[in-house]
Amino acid sequence: MQKYSVIIPALNEAGYISKTLERLQAARGRGHEVILVDGGSIDDTRGIAADHVDHVLKCGPGRARQMNYGAEIATGDVYVFLHADTLLDSDFDKILDNPPISGDAWGRFNIKLSGEHPMYRCIERLMNIRSRITGIATGDQAVFVGQRIFREVDGYADIPLMEDIDLTSRLKRISPPVCVDKTVTSSSRRWEKHGIIRTILTMWKLRLCYAIGFDPRVLADQYD
Repeated sequence: MQKYSVIIPALNEAGYISKTLERLQAARGRGHEVILVDGGSIDDTRGIAADHVDHVLKCGPGRARQMNYGAEIATGDVYVFLHADTLLDSDFDKILDNPPISGDAWGRFNIKLSGEHPMYRCIERLMNIRSRITGIATGDQAVFVGQRIFREVDGYADIPLMEDIDLTSRLKRISPPVCVDKTVTSSSRRWEKHGIIRTILTMWKLRLCYAIGFDPRVLADQYD
């Protein structure tokens, strides 16, 4: 059986982290590893996580930086990069072992948004279809990467936004993604806070600007 390392970048995620970590305890019991990398939380994120992970690390904020830091100490054959507000199936390791994900493979899960609005069902379907067609995955789809191929592409670029797009764009040049039909449930909090239509338009705008060469640091200010 190969070993999985779940690496979770977090920043002030006390309201979400308990449920996320609860889903991972069965896999920990089967010998897999959970690493939480905190980017400077001022809430109780690290305290809540302490008894439910194998390592609690602290570094500067930025998901790319945090995930790279976690990967430096990870001992698994395959890394699973999981947002702190995303729920992964408790049997994710069994799903990825059928057939086994090799150290030279990578992929992502289908996404389901947590909100009940009918528009979310349309959005998530389109996200999954787009990802399958383009071979690009986003971080809220729980990207998994074999240790060897992750090292080969030098991990995440240290940029404040679009780090998932950048990584998977480089990975797909080596091999196409494994698109797992099982879903992960990602929080719809940003959509709920800013409005569904506004969030869609903002995401499209940011993706387009990144594609034509805008600096991710400039785009991150707009995203925030």
